[in-house]
Amino acid sequence: MALLRVRHCRALLYCRRAPPARCPACGGDLRAAGLAAAPVRLPCPFRHGHGQPRAFLIRPTRGTFLHGYDGHSDLHVGITNSQGVVYNYDQEGVHRAGSGWEQCISIPLVQPDMSELLQQWDDLLEEFSLEEAWLPHRYEEQQHNCYTFALAFVNRVRQGRGREPLSKAQFTERFLIPHTREASRYLTLHRELAHSDCYVVPLPEQEQDSGAGNDTLLE
Repeated sequence: MALLRVRHCRALLYCRRAPPARCPACGGDLRAAGLAAAPVRLPCPFRHGHGQPRAFLIRPTRGTFLHGYDGHSDLHVGITNSQGVVYNYDQEGVHRAGSGWEQCISIPLVQPDMSELLQQWDDLLEEFSLEEAWLPHRYEEQQHNCYTFALAFVNRVRQGRGREPLSKAQFTERFLIPHTREASRYLTLHRELAHSDCYVVPLPEQEQDSGAGNDTLLE
């Protein structure tokens, strides 16, 4: 579900539908503000995982991000093949899921110009998933889990291309945090707008003075 953002009177206004004629923060006429106060669409950061080939997916272990996720519950991760089947690992071993990942954070792993890897991806993923390391009895909630499986596959592919493996911290910082931060901002807005038609975020003083620059954290 897309949200709308309007910038007006030293504030950012967020809403689910076209904003009211008058600004809820100052009472001014939004229509008279022209293009400066035109609504900007904020797309939903969540994707249908089975439509995201060759990607690293993140979803809540239970429920979905927009329904039931409190920001602290456990997350589950997986890797898709070229057809959107999600390979994921838990205490029952490796699953090849054709459903259940309809609302995810998706991180593409393969660039369009990597023709050889595009062709090899499915075979590499299937062969990797059959290794003894991913048998059910090897699962350990803290040290050998779904994240271990997904990152190990990413590093296997990287090493095959002559690249250094990434630590969990490196992968998290470089690839996951930018996406999860965006999702967290969106979820904050989603929760606020569940109880009101408009959510007002005051701009920092420096932006009030300059009238330019980057938007606030809840962009």
